[in-house]
Amino acid sequence: MSRRELTPINAGSMADIAFLLLIFFLVTTTMDVDTGLMRQLPQIQDEEEPDKDEKIKERNVFVVLVNQYDDLLVEGKPMNIHDIREAAKEFIANPNNEPDLPVKVEKELPYFGKVFITKGPVISLQNDRGTTYGMYIRVQNELMAAKDELRNELSTQYFGMKYNDLDETRQDAVKKYYSSALSEAEPKAIGGK
Repeated sequence: MSRRELTPINAGSMADIAFLLLIFFLVTTTMDVDTGLMRQLPQIQDEEEPDKDEKIKERNVFVVLVNQYDDLLVEGKPMNIHDIREAAKEFIANPNNEPDLPVKVEKELPYFGKVFITKGPVISLQNDRGTTYGMYIRVQNELMAAKDELRNELSTQYFGMKYNDLDETRQDAVKKYYSSALSEAEPKAIGGK
C-alpha cells in the first residue's frame, strides 16, 4: 500500500484574508453611544473670595419633590408631570407680580431698556432614592423646557427669531431677562426603599 504524500497548503494569503475580514467587521459594526445630561458644573470657588451664600427668600424657591413612586409634589401640592412646565414658566416669569412668586425688580437691560424682571428665581429639585431614572429625567426636561420656552417667546417677540438663532450679545440679554437656577439636592431615602 503506497501512501500519497500530502501537498502543503499555501497559507500565505490567510493573513491577508484575516486582515480584510477584521477591517470589514470594524467598518460595518455600529457602536452604541451612551448619552449623558448636558449640564454645566458650577465653577470652582476661589478660596480667597468670601462665600456669597445669600439667604434666598422662600418665595424665590420653586420646590419640586419626586417620591419613590414617581409622584410629584410641587410647592406642597400634588401635580401631574404634564402641568409642571406651565407652573415653572409662571414661577420664573411672575407675569402678574404675585406676592407668593419671585420678587420683581426694575433693571436696565441691553435691547430691552428698563424692565421688571424676577430677581434670582431658583428651582429646587429633590428626589427620593427610589425614584426611577426615567421620571427624574422627565422632570428635569420639563423644568429646563420651561426656561427655554420663555426665552424663545421673548426672543421671537423682540427679535423675530428663536433664542438659539440670536447672536451672543442678544442671547446674554435674554438670559439676564429670564435667569433661573436649577438646584438639585442629593437624593434621600424617604419611603424606606
